[in-house]
Amino acid sequence: MEEQLRNIFGQLIHYDANRPLFYTGMAFWLAFTAIVAFYSLVYRKSILRNSYLLIASWYIYYQMNGAFLSLLVISCLLNFTFGRLIDRYRKTRFWLIFAVSFNLLLLIYFKYTYFITDSLNSIFNTNYAVLNWLGWVLNQIVDGVADIHSIVLPIGISFYTFQAISYLSDVRKRSVEVVRNPIDFSFYLSFFPQLVAGPIVRAAAFIPQLYQKYRLSSEELSHAIFLILKGLFKKMVIADFLALNFVDRIFESPGSYSGLENLLGVYGYSIQIYCDFSGYTDIAIGLALILGYKIPVNFNAPYQSTSLTEFWHRWHISLSLWLRDYLYIPLGGNRKGKIRTHLNLMITMLLGGLWHGASWRFIIWGGIHGAVLSLEKLFTKVSRKSPRKNRIISGFQIFFTFQLVSLAWIFFRAPSTESIYRLFYQMEHHFIPQLTHDGLSAYLPTLLVLLLGFALIWFPFDAKEKIRGLFIRQHILVQVTITVLLILLIQAVSSSEIQPFIYFRF
Repeated sequence: MEEQLRNIFGQLIHYDANRPLFYTGMAFWLAFTAIVAFYSLVYRKSILRNSYLLIASWYIYYQMNGAFLSLLVISCLLNFTFGRLIDRYRKTRFWLIFAVSFNLLLLIYFKYTYFITDSLNSIFNTNYAVLNWLGWVLNQIVDGVADIHSIVLPIGISFYTFQAISYLSDVRKRSVEVVRNPIDFSFYLSFFPQLVAGPIVRAAAFIPQLYQKYRLSSEELSHAIFLILKGLFKKMVIADFLALNFVDRIFESPGSYSGLENLLGVYGYSIQIYCDFSGYTDIAIGLALILGYKIPVNFNAPYQSTSLTEFWHRWHISLSLWLRDYLYIPLGGNRKGKIRTHLNLMITMLLGGLWHGASWRFIIWGGIHGAVLSLEKLFTKVSRKSPRKNRIISGFQIFFTFQLVSLAWIFFRAPSTESIYRLFYQMEHHFIPQLTHDGLSAYLPTLLVLLLGFALIWFPFDAKEKIRGLFIRQHILVQVTITVLLILLIQAVSSSEIQPFIYFRF
């Protein structure tokens, strides 16, 4: 116990790449408790509040990602400057193009250098090697500070880069006022609850909150606690359990398992990625609400969608809207004729797939979604009148959409094309498993968690709202008791090692 406490306090004092300060660890919650305690001294004045939370956000990010904090600080200062220049020289598009290009080039450098180099080597049969040019520059200043032979992806760079681009574009379009204080802008870009895995927060929705009075009603506090508990449960009880005990094993060696086990592994990943990502979002919204800020909902029961179009209105909503507003519409949207509409849609989804990861597998994943979205749009135009829906038809559509989304997840999750081939091969040729009674017993915990995951993703929305309302209406002592019991349950069934959120890699 003493050693465990020493390790926790060590996490709070200095950065350790082997023990980062993730939201599912005790060290983070101790840090957040301390942040809230000191927050009570500064929350009344906006300038003190924003400055304090900026420092807290940078501290949290440093404890997660170490020296890459410097990259975030540079991004804050440069994009603040770009925003001022775009606002001042509004008649020309030069500064917007320059600023967006700079952000994208920085993202490409850290995220896609290996992908581009490997693709060129494969196409032209060359043997180019990756060189960390930024690391080389740093080594000229401080010798040995960086490894010039590898490029490490900073946590959250995709999210705060897209957030910066949306701000710069909105300033140019006059849909948001330029921020004139670098502290306020840096806080907007660095706010730690949603910094590393979203949602992608629009400046128009967040920046006005920087100057409002702090407000947190007892109902909002209860709602925040409910969201945090729900997020921790989804992440640590369902997502992490499925990953460690089933999904990771299946995708690492699909040939070692039957087709049925592979199929259940695919369904398991569908549940895992939803519980992992939406769990993070629940925690982020709850943390932000406690600090007095509202950030948008990012998931709305996506696996209850009756079409892929509806799925993208419910899944990773902030990214869907970002791709629509800053990519699909600027490409021409549906204003340039039928062919261009479908082409724009496909380009948007291919680039959306590439945003998730630097691999052809992610491009294929985006291509599958783009092709089906295009077919749905075409079918809607041809049929004109949609058939009358009843529960049976809606249930079939939900089931079919889930199968389609799960199929696409294979390309998203599989570590290689070989593993994808082996997975489909086992499904086609060796579907029925050869399990003994002991083998079935060993699978029982996994099957129970899998069933719990299915119950969660298809649980009626109205029933979820009733449970949330019931928790909020309880006396504070009842809420504390429920909170303690849930935390003990989560601790009892969770992995001993902290598992990072899936979208930390993106």
